Amino acid sequence: MNIIEVLKADYARFPENQTYSLYAEDVRFKDPLTSFKGVGRYRSMIGFMEQWFEAVEMELHSLQQIDQRIETTWTLRWIAPVPWQPKMAISGRSELMLNAEGLICSHVDNWDCSRLDVLRQLFSRAR
Repeated sequence: MNIIEVLKADYARFPENQTYSLYAEDVRFKDPLTSFKGVGRYRSMIGFMEQWFEAVEMELHSLQQIDQRIETTWTLRWIAPVPWQPKMAISGRSELMLNAEGLICSHVDNWDCSRLDVLRQLFSRAR
């Protein structure tokens, strides 16, 4: 299994049918809103997005592997589940670290905007 090719395919169909077998059971996830451990919690977070948000799409801009580190840049888009249905987007980057077994043991997301900027989108972009 080529992890880079699998990740590219996962980004292309995000949030559907993600390949959770790429992740260590105790993977550490962190983004500007949350931090937790465990592939089960990661799966739940993706499932929440899939269930509650509309038109979720992850555009992959770059993906490269340097030794045990994989770096990506991306834009995540969705329509918020509120009556005025604002279109929202976050651009950012991820750093994935691989363990000795070649599984992702750390997934850290950084956004190119603040949490307040994201909240502003909720109230400023009508469909």
